[in-house]
Amino acid sequence: MRAIVIGFGSIGMRHARVLRELGCKVCVVSSREIDWDCSYHSLSEALQIEKPQYVIVANKTSEHYQTLLELEDQGYRGKVLVEKPLFHLEANMPPHSFDNVFVGYNLRFHPAIQKLKMLMQGQKILSLHVYTGQYLPQWRPHADYRKTYSAKKSEGGGVLRDLSHELDYVNWLLDGWESLTAVGGKFSPLEIDSDDIYSIMLKTKKCPVATININYIEKSPKRFIIVNTDQDTIKVDMIGNTLTVNERTEPFEVSRDYTYKMQHEAVLTGNVGDVCHSEEAMDVMNMINAIEEANKKRSWVSK
Repeated sequence: MRAIVIGFGSIGMRHARVLRELGCKVCVVSSREIDWDCSYHSLSEALQIEKPQYVIVANKTSEHYQTLLELEDQGYRGKVLVEKPLFHLEANMPPHSFDNVFVGYNLRFHPAIQKLKMLMQGQKILSLHVYTGQYLPQWRPHADYRKTYSAKKSEGGGVLRDLSHELDYVNWLLDGWESLTAVGGKFSPLEIDSDDIYSIMLKTKKCPVATININYIEKSPKRFIIVNTDQDTIKVDMIGNTLTVNERTEPFEVSRDYTYKMQHEAVLTGNVGDVCHSEEAMDVMNMINAIEEANKKRSWVSK
């Protein structure tokens, strides 16, 4: 399988490394001079010479839409995986003839979330609570957080988009949102112009009360889910890699690249039932817009 990764920031590097470990020939498109043995400055040249079957769009979120247009214009017809979120602003998916378009919500492949989804089947879900927080300057220790896209609203930064993994897997676990309200914005002393805290309450098809709390300010990183059903209380800790059902805790061995590897394997083998499709990612974008509207109007917004 020949693959091209567009963009070579930290996430582009990871995609390139994981795909190479999976046996793909991987070339990178980057405007910078990079340390990779197959690289191009021009997407059109890379497509013409390499003729890839799989393209990963891992450049700035604000560049995703234009990149998809360019891929279509160049006649590319293979598989595409776009890093999350799909776009930085509300937009329709551009017309295309790609084999398929997926979006990189790889946390669906965390084994504890996979087990949680299985355990929830056949149970009545009473409540679900998500909390995710990490201090933004800790995210990329070797980079100035003020210069990253996360700090810049114009480039698709902000906790609501950065941590849209949480929106996606809540939709995936609970069969989609129906109505929601939210409070959020820029509240901390961080030197950014993007949002750093959001608290969201929603009703879904499977759950009458769900909450999602995400932030850039938690000094001790946390990422967990608590689900109460009519039978059990289930907690997933994605930092500790454990799943607890009532008082019984099950540990998981999860390497840093594991969920990315599972996501790419699913796309490459065609076993894409758990991969986020573009339609689902568009629903996450609609959810983001509804959250921002609810925050602005201080009201509930229905789908």
